[in-house]
Amino acid sequence: MKGSGSPMRLKAAAVGWSFVILAVLMIVVFYFYPMIQALMLSFQTGTGANLSFNGMDNYKRLFTDSMFRTAVKNTFIYLIVQVPMMVLLALFLSTLLNDRTLKWKGFFRTAIFLPCITSLVAYSVIFKYLFAGDGLVNSLLLNLHLVSEPIQWITHPFWAKITIIIAITWRWTGYNMIFYLSGMQNIDPAIYEAAKIDGASSGRQFFGITIPMLKPIILFTSITSTIGTLQLFDEVMNITRGGPGNATASISQYIYDLSFKYSSDFGYAATVSYSIVIMIVVLSIIQFKVAGDRNG
Repeated sequence: MKGSGSPMRLKAAAVGWSFVILAVLMIVVFYFYPMIQALMLSFQTGTGANLSFNGMDNYKRLFTDSMFRTAVKNTFIYLIVQVPMMVLLALFLSTLLNDRTLKWKGFFRTAIFLPCITSLVAYSVIFKYLFAGDGLVNSLLLNLHLVSEPIQWITHPFWAKITIIIAITWRWTGYNMIFYLSGMQNIDPAIYEAAKIDGASSGRQFFGITIPMLKPIILFTSITSTIGTLQLFDEVMNITRGGPGNATASISQYIYDLSFKYSSDFGYAATVSYSIVIMIVVLSIIQFKVAGDRNG
């Protein structure tokens, strides 16, 4: 019996591998191989193909690189301000759109979700024109007499950061909202009915039932939003070009500049790239611990 069963198991395994082997090979070739190559590259220095091993010098350089510190500071400002604001806004919108009595729910859900499937470059360029000195946003503010002179959204260090935060919040809030909305629709209505019978208010139900039930989804969206913000590139590159005076430069834009704008230093660019990996790992662990996830 064992002899007859073994070939069948081998055949079943071969059939299973035939479905996944191509995907596995592509993942190895296009994901893991470049990651390993980038790690090896981070220990080298030179331009173009003229690279030589320099040990930990690139990693030591990170601690004395003022431009790297500026990019990290800007990126963490985006992270600290934008991610919590986006999560709270997505929760608020998903709560409103989960109301059974609301009309045109499909339209509103689609309208809020659409920004996240638009072209990154296209929407960034549109935002650049909207927030220009003579753009639509300033025209509206002036016509409503909310400001006495145009706000320099693109050329002022503070307002340029605000513009970037508004842009990424506009694009990704709908993406997170869909996750929360899906989670809310999977919560058993009987739980809310029982809470109503016990006299719980809407606010008490939200904080006592909805938020705890959505905890795994909130953790997931917080981590993915953190990763996305640490990798921020398109908005900064297309709206402000990192200006004025590197006031909005992100880590990813600095990696681009090291690779293609300045004298090509691919080794140090790879080192800066792995600094993002380290930040993502550390912040993800912190978020797991803060959320109390035992699997973290």
